[in-house]
Amino acid sequence: MTDIAPPPALVPMCQVRCEVEKLVTLGGGPYGERRYIPLKGGTVRGPELNGTLVDGGVDWQINRGDGVLDISAHYVIQADDGALIEVTSVGMRHAEPAVMERLARGESVDPKEYFFRTLIRFQAGAPAWLHLNKVMAIASGRREARLVILDYFRIT
Repeated sequence: MTDIAPPPALVPMCQVRCEVEKLVTLGGGPYGERRYIPLKGGTVRGPELNGTLVDGGVDWQINRGDGVLDISAHYVIQADDGALIEVTSVGMRHAEPAVMERLARGESVDPKEYFFRTLIRFQAGAPAWLHLNKVMAIASGRREARLVILDYFRIT
């Protein structure tokens, strides 16, 4: 039997609070309902990264036939020092059908009732932020009617 390495640690990076526009659906496709949500902006606060979200990001989604929501978001963080940091986030959200329906209606749902996780990658050009080009993070998310809250954890 092969020895399995210990799991990587997770270090808190920041909390992203992203304001979202109304969902736009493109209708059914071969893999499910294709849709997107324009991202308006928001705040980034934490021990490793602080700034704001630049308006214009997009969260592309596929609402799969098995009830899982595939997520592929792309947005920009402007750090407090003015540097721009590109963020790519892929993941999924799922729960029992009744819980997913409550989320779709914009109801407040305890995040313990659903799974919402994404893998975060960064691209930065400013010297102070070049280290992010070598970072992967996991986000644990919460969905509210007009807000997405993501807690980023750097994978060590």
